[in-house]
Amino acid sequence: MLKIGLTGSIGMGKSTAGKLFAEAGIPLNDSDAVVHDLYAGEAAPLVDAAFPGTMKDGAVDRHELGRQLALDPGGFKRLEAIVHPLVRKREMEFLKRQRRAGAGMVVLDIPLLFETNAWERVDVVVVVSAGPQIQRERVLAREGMTEEKFEMILSRQTPDGEKRRRADYLIDSSRSIAETKERVLEIIADLKTRIAKGEFRNA
Repeated sequence: MLKIGLTGSIGMGKSTAGKLFAEAGIPLNDSDAVVHDLYAGEAAPLVDAAFPGTMKDGAVDRHELGRQLALDPGGFKRLEAIVHPLVRKREMEFLKRQRRAGAGMVVLDIPLLFETNAWERVDVVVVVSAGPQIQRERVLAREGMTEEKFEMILSRQTPDGEKRRRADYLIDSSRSIAETKERVLEIIADLKTRIAKGEFRNA
């Protein structure tokens, strides 16, 4: 089973690309969605213990957590130590289910693919990218986003140029959805051809 690592910096259109892979029939494990689910369940009391006052009605209040992290950026390490093992566990469960189902390839949507060395456990890397101005406009249009928060997030991410350099496949999301979908289908077709040629030993 081929494991596709899908990544891209904030505002680059990674989530949209992930949905297009899923619509094309490739099973998708969305790390962002997994974190949202964990914050509403098993991770909430653990996060609240590390960041008092962040749990409300049994779930993590993301705005309060963000406020505390802005005041103490060193807290990201504490948060990652709590969340990453839980996300990894969910990913392994997803892979086990898909192997049982006989999937030929899957997509692992991992925002911090390079930052956490997750690239080492995938077979190919797909990077979603757009120009810096488009990225800035998309991110600053989000509710609750500020220039300061945007810069803080960027500072923790591998630069887009480095991601592009390390990509096996690149998706330019600055174009239309139709063109992005066409690119996703091209990548899937190419990977199926490469699998058939035996280029991937475990696929």
